[in-house]
Amino acid sequence: MNDSPIGVFDSGVGGLSVLRHVRDQLPHENLLYVADSAHAPYGPRSPAEIQARSLALAEFLVGQGVKALVVACNTATASAAALLRERFALPIVAMEPAVKPAVATTQNGVIGVLATSGMLKSAQFAALLEKYGAGVRIIARAGVGLVECVERGDLDSGEVKALLQEYLTPMLEQGADTLVLGCTHYPFLRPVIAQVVGGRMALIDTGAAVASRLRQRMESGGIATTRQGLGEASFWTSGNAAQASVLISRLWGGGPLQVTPLPGSSV
Repeated sequence: MNDSPIGVFDSGVGGLSVLRHVRDQLPHENLLYVADSAHAPYGPRSPAEIQARSLALAEFLVGQGVKALVVACNTATASAAALLRERFALPIVAMEPAVKPAVATTQNGVIGVLATSGMLKSAQFAALLEKYGAGVRIIARAGVGLVECVERGDLDSGEVKALLQEYLTPMLEQGADTLVLGCTHYPFLRPVIAQVVGGRMALIDTGAAVASRLRQRMESGGIATTRQGLGEASFWTSGNAAQASVLISRLWGGGPLQVTPLPGSSV
């Protein structure tokens, strides 16, 4: 069990932003990553569709012998994390928008949240606002089109900047001094976001916190690897494998890598 890999999945390549933190905090672990890019973005999909995809991806990773599972997708977490925890008897670490740390960070009590439409409509997000939102003002916007930009490797075009200006300018005008990046794709847009907000907003995401929680779960459960060498990372996609190889190599870093078609994918 100790030398078994960790499984991570997302609606697409966004979860690589979380995988980077997992690699940083657990450098000796082997990692398996699945990008469900043929079905991205999850935001506009129904909870039933997201649950079906999440189950399929989790079943694939469990079939590969993973010892822990990371749901590196806020939208999948909102719709499917509880179901996955009922179905699989292994540690499952999932995402949530960083409302709590944003409340601790804001200086003026005005917080922007940029997330998918699915997350913003979810019971999970409503519960976060109820639990942590007292005494602060939350300005939430759905980042429509941003996931698609990242999925095609467009991280800094005029289109990306125009979308971000559309979503973030009203938050700035209303005084928001803190921005929650509520989708794992959005950290890859961080340089352009920083240009748009011009240092007027602190940017917060939960990738590092998720990796820290995973490390704690593995250490407390006695399932951390005892190897000393750097772990390996393997990648699958439900989308076009050739295109994914180019994009994931770029986002992951470290040179060209191979991405394998997910079994059963029609792409």
